[in-house]
Amino acid sequence: MKLVVVSAGLSVPSSTRLLGDRLAAAVARHTPAEVEVVELRDLAVEIAHNFTNGFPGRALSAAQDAVAGADGLIVVTPVFSASYSGLFKSFFDVLDKDALEGKPVLIAATGGTARHSLVLEHALRPLFAYLRAVVVPTGVYAASEDWGAEGLDGRIERAAGELAALAAGLSKPRPARDDLEVVPFADQLAALAPGGPSGLA
Repeated sequence: MKLVVVSAGLSVPSSTRLLGDRLAAAVARHTPAEVEVVELRDLAVEIAHNFTNGFPGRALSAAQDAVAGADGLIVVTPVFSASYSGLFKSFFDVLDKDALEGKPVLIAATGGTARHSLVLEHALRPLFAYLRAVVVPTGVYAASEDWGAEGLDGRIERAAGELAALAAGLSKPRPARDDLEVVPFADQLAALAPGGPSGLA
């Protein structure tokens, strides 16, 4: 599995990057994974230039290719003004509109307080649904007090397992089902009638 982590953390060290790393390590425990990390902090200038001139720089182009070619994504943003950061949104704005179609995505966020935990549902999940990605059911939010507390590890493991299973399921071709027997509706009704083929009387 080629797994790409998109981290919008700004500080060094970054709790956003730390959460992304922990999620990637958890996915790797479920399935062999080749992990690549895209640090948006390093691409901020090229993202801005892409908006003004319409062309990605070399590093941004490589990041776009990595995301488009991934079997699964982990996306992590700090919470700014009760939503994802502008840098996070800007990166996905300069992706090709079809880059995430059908791609499994695990959404995650970090913040200073648990009051922002619904950012996963009111901001991130709608964004990736709009981009036609397949978002795993469990999102992971880590407030400052969550680090080292009970509960975070369980959410990480559950979300990672869902991403690994989803990526494996989408990568396997589904067998063609052209051997299905179609029973006309009239025959189905006749089978239910008294004395019909079902043997009911």
